[in-house]
Formats: sequence, structure tokens, C-alpha cells
Amino acid sequence: MAGETAARRGVPPSLRPGPAARVLPLVPALFLLLAFFAGPVLWTVWASFTDAALTGAAAARTDFVGLRNFERLLTDPDVLNATVLTAVFLVGSGVVGQTALGLLLALLMQGRRGWVRGAVGGVVVAAWVLPEVVAGFVWAAFLEREGTLNLLLQAAGAAPQSWLTALPILAVVLANVWKGTAFSMMAYSAALAEVPVDLKEAARVDGAGPLRVVWHVVLPLLRRTAAATLLLVTLQTVQVFTLIFVMTGGGPGGRSTTLPLLMYREALGFGDIGYGTAVGLALLVVAGLFSAVYLRTLRPEEVR
Repeated sequence: MAGETAARRGVPPSLRPGPAARVLPLVPALFLLLAFFAGPVLWTVWASFTDAALTGAAAARTDFVGLRNFERLLTDPDVLNATVLTAVFLVGSGVVGQTALGLLLALLMQGRRGWVRGAVGGVVVAAWVLPEVVAGFVWAAFLEREGTLNLLLQAAGAAPQSWLTALPILAVVLANVWKGTAFSMMAYSAALAEVPVDLKEAARVDGAGPLRVVWHVVLPLLRRTAAATLLLVTLQTVQVFTLIFVMTGGGPGGRSTTLPLLMYREALGFGDIGYGTAVGLALLVVAGLFSAVYLRTLRPEEVR
């Protein structure tokens, strides 16, 4: 591209940048990608085929064990439990929670006064920008037996509950919905601003009510935004660790142990680096599949 531009401007061939001059500025970025992205991924793949450990004889000498970690992965009941809980957490807090609630808030904020949009947006975004560890402590304090929720229930005459032990997965789902809805709301708000007003007015003239306008006019135009938002929220939700770890630690009895927490427990808690990285690799493959679908979703727009 640079050579063609130079040729059109009449630059002599001897002064045009060669291939090395065009590639050289990319070397630092390529090095950073290899060091901080490809390097850890390749190490994780290698470690998942070994008996690497934090302590003991395996820490001093790592042996190649082939597919043994993956065979254990397929038969481990803890993996099955963590996979089911990850799916529940993903659907509850990502698909149904953040995506649907974000769309609802964006629709409700349309046409509202500026101070109303600012107040609602400020509250929602404030939760989003909080660090996960802070959000986890906030919700743990809210839901614990002596927390704010039980105080409100007692004032209303209801019996207090140990929410973090009785319904741990529901507790972390609600916390993640509260924290992450802002992204979906902002994405849908930006998309709704691009919906032509003429189409909505034409539908109203034809006798369509507000719900019909949203269902038959607005939502079809948001289909691509919804797909992209859903996939991005899915990729973020499937790797949530700190929020769950702070609130429940994966307990009680593994009833809130998702795949990221299981990976942490096996690799750093039990010191089984080989098996822990096998769990991490399985999670990486799932995230990679969603990324491939996301890129395929965007391809028609890039062609245009």
C-alpha cells in the first residue's frame, strides 16, 4: 500500500520503503502478542498433557502423561457439576439477566427527560465500573444472614434466610446481573438511537401500539446488535471468577463452583497444575468457539 501510494506521487523506486521497512514497526506489537498471549496459551496446552504440580516430586520433574488429564476430565463428577453450574450462571446472569434487562432499560429510557436518563444511567454504570472484588463484598454484605436484605425482611415480618448458603448460585447470578447490565444497556441505547423515527411513526399510523412497534419494527432492526452484545456478554460471563470467589468461594458443597473456580481449586488449591490447566483449556476452547461465532456474525457487516 505504501509503495503504491509512493508510485502514484512520483517517488523514485529507490526511495520507496521496502518490505522490511513496512514490517519493522510491527515487530514490537508482534513480540508483545507472542509474549503475553500466545506464550501463556501454548504453555497451558503443554501443561495440560503433563503431571505438573506446585509441590512434591512432580514440581521438580514434570512428565508427559498424554491424554490422562482429559480422560479424568470426562469422568470427573466435579467437572460435570461445574459445567452445569457454569451453564446456569451463563444463562441466568448473561443471556436472560444482563442482555434482557439491558434491552428493557434501554427501551424504557427512550424519550425520557435528560435528568431521568442521567440518573438511571449513572446508577447502572456505577455498578459496572466497580471492581469485582468490591461488588462481591457489597453483595455478600447485602445477602448474609445479618445483612441488609434480612433486616428488611424482618421489618416486614418475614423470617431471615442464609441466602449465600441456601441459594448460592442464585445469589451470584443476581450480583453479576447487577454489575454487568450497564454494557448491554449502553449497546442497545446506541442502537436504538439509530432506528429511523419514520418507521416507528408509520407503524403507529397503521394502528400499531407501543408493544407492536417494538416487536415488529424495533427488535428486527436490533437483531445484529443483539447477537453481538449477547456473544460479548457470554464471553465475559463465562470467565467470571472474583465475584463468585468473594461471595461464596464456590460453596457450600460446590453448589456455586463454576469452571473458573474449579480450575483455580485444582491448579492452585490442590497444586495439580496439569489437571487444572486441562480444565482451563476446556474453558478456553468454549470461549474460542464463541469468538469464532462472533467473528462470523460480524463478517457480513465488514464486507459491506
